[in-house]
Amino acid sequence: MPIVLAGDIGGTKTNLGLFRRKGARELAPLAEESYFSADFPGAGEMLAEFLKMHGKGAAPAAAAFGAPGPVHDGRVRGVNLPWPVVAKSLAKVAGLRTVGLMNDLVANARGLDALKPRDFSILNRGYCAPGGTRALVSAGTGLGEAFSFWDGSRYRPVPSEGGHTDFGPRDGFQIRLLEHMMKEYGHVSFERVLSGPGLHAIYSFLKKRRFAREPRWLGEDLENGDPSAVIAASAIARRSALCVRALEVFVQVYGAAAGNAALAGWATGGVFLGGGIAPKILPALKRGGVFMRAFLDKGRHAESLSRMPVHVILNDRAALLGAALGAQE
Repeated sequence: MPIVLAGDIGGTKTNLGLFRRKGARELAPLAEESYFSADFPGAGEMLAEFLKMHGKGAAPAAAAFGAPGPVHDGRVRGVNLPWPVVAKSLAKVAGLRTVGLMNDLVANARGLDALKPRDFSILNRGYCAPGGTRALVSAGTGLGEAFSFWDGSRYRPVPSEGGHTDFGPRDGFQIRLLEHMMKEYGHVSFERVLSGPGLHAIYSFLKKRRFAREPRWLGEDLENGDPSAVIAASAIARRSALCVRALEVFVQVYGAAAGNAALAGWATGGVFLGGGIAPKILPALKRGGVFMRAFLDKGRHAESLSRMPVHVILNDRAALLGAALGAQE
């Protein structure tokens, strides 16, 4: 079986891998590595490092890469990427005539078919309609969305930049948060709120409004670490009232955005939460029904949404596997 090269290129982290086909939807990994994107001057240099380590005797027959942003003429220049991703440059490094380049959420949506039941956590069991459209919402460094429709034989992903649609506040606090963020950004998209930097922005607004006192240890951790990771971990452990409230607002916004995507795609085949944040805040997504209440708060369509399955993707290799399936094709 031929070897394929795949990549899940992200603003923070990039996963690269070599795979051999094992079955119709199964892939046998031969080598995988993760890199911090900012450690390299470009995607080509990162790929060259990977192939230097693992490419000897394993020349790929095809390659495909997912990257965060729309694809134009074989190039992605996403708002959360440190550099552009260019298909021709990657093909040259890989020694191929051409490579596939797709939106990262398209790769993630493709990867759903390579996952097992253990790779998901259920937020709402619902009923999965055969051939029903799927919606994917992924919060991480940014906010990505994609949809997949059934063509009669398989699911085909459709790219979307829905994460950049206007943030829609749902209560008085969120209205005030929007007004605050408009002063800084002008246009406030869902991504400004529903992302790693967005969680930090919610926390900072609560602190500014003196919702609760910031303990000294927390201030030091925020200064020395990744603020969004610190806030999420402190909230899950319930060590800080500020963090607990910030994550609760974040989960409410996540539920509302997922409900919007469910309506936009009429996702009777399921709604899937991808990205790096959802698995890390799983207890908060399940706690007290906060997420699902916001998801269902859609007026006359609440009952219809209650029948749609909602899952968290636990396998952080989903987009990499999706890119590998794309390379196979």
